[in-house]
Amino acid sequence: MGEASSRMLGGRVAFDVPVEEAFAYLADPRNRPEWQSSLRSVEMLDDGEPRVGMRWRDHTVVGLVPQMEITTLEPGRRWVEEGRWRGVILAILTLGFEPTATGCTVDVRFRVHGRGLLAPVGLAATGAGVLPVLADVRRAGRVLAGRRR
Repeated sequence: MGEASSRMLGGRVAFDVPVEEAFAYLADPRNRPEWQSSLRSVEMLDDGEPRVGMRWRDHTVVGLVPQMEITTLEPGRRWVEEGRWRGVILAILTLGFEPTATGCTVDVRFRVHGRGLLAPVGLAATGAGVLPVLADVRRAGRVLAGRRR
């Protein structure tokens, strides 16, 4: 199932920094532990700058270790990641960026897909996960705004 699924949930988050700054920060997996509350650490599987195909493992506070990959990277416009866990769960996060008079907005879309018997788990995880995902993106905005002071 593609990331354009109609069942993706999310919202818009205002950032007090320019699009380029917000995009560079959010698109780099190495920054994730600083703003994503569910992470203990990120284990990079690929070196270099963020790019389509870049992979890493999220080491979560609950002990899950999904493998993540950037699937879309359009600088200043759109960024998409997919995370897979044990071949039965697929999580997709899409971030869209738009400039505003005071910085930018980030359009956050999130979806978890479960395979087979875990299909209902995917739906439940999407509903339960969307508010924490939005809270994490808001935290990223606060981190960046704090660096400008």
